[in-house]
Amino acid sequence: MPRDRNSDPIHDVPPGMERLLAIMRRLRDPETGCPWDVEQTYATIAPYTIEEAYEVADAIERGAMTELRGELGDLLLQVVFHAQMAEEEGHFNFSDVADEVARKMIDRHPHVFGDESRDKSAEQQTRDWETVKATERAARGATGVLDDVAIGLPALLRALKLQKRAARVGFDWPATDQVLAKIQEEAAELVEARDELGPAEIQEEMGDLLFVMANLSRHLGVDPEAALRGANAKFTRRFASIEAALAERGRTPADSTLEEMDALWDAAKRAEKLTE
Repeated sequence: MPRDRNSDPIHDVPPGMERLLAIMRRLRDPETGCPWDVEQTYATIAPYTIEEAYEVADAIERGAMTELRGELGDLLLQVVFHAQMAEEEGHFNFSDVADEVARKMIDRHPHVFGDESRDKSAEQQTRDWETVKATERAARGATGVLDDVAIGLPALLRALKLQKRAARVGFDWPATDQVLAKIQEEAAELVEARDELGPAEIQEEMGDLLFVMANLSRHLGVDPEAALRGANAKFTRRFASIEAALAERGRTPADSTLEEMDALWDAAKRAEKLTE
């Protein structure tokens, strides 16, 4: 016989973090929990954690504040899920996670929580922040400059972090002109690989070109992820215009020529310029 959901003790737990933690404990209970939640591991949950972080970023970019509230909740759930699994294994619990980040914030802000002066620029604070993080890395035994740049980061973001870390010790081009010259060099090598070499070399040269493009973004002060998201959105918007224009003619992209679609693309582009 189904249990009355309103009689479940979970409804007596105060709302907020206490209830969320209780819900996760219940979901993971081997006897009374959800079979799907019980069988999950760090590895199976990790992709959802990454996905939820991107959905938070998407809601922020669209200015969708109601959605952002929900997406932040979904991201918080991922933290709670990982912490619950760690607690079951005797490693740490959610309180330990919260205490760790609180300690880290205090240690990294001596100008707020300590006796250092707040009279410093944001740029100086960034340098101080990196100095503190370098000390923390050394304490963990990460002595190499590029140690502990997470391997699981999206490739474009990891490229940016690797380059920033190397730049701090002077391994960097002094100006964008050198980066642009490197892009030309890598593009030429990609053409050579396409014409004379095999798939493995083509992939390698494409990777080199993308890596330098990320470096150019850094030198120009552009977030490459944001720039590419913007380009994706623009492509989606303009292609939708092509589909709409063709639909008015009773046609689809599949039964149209490239020349027709190019002309409609240019028309969509001109229409956007007029509304800017």
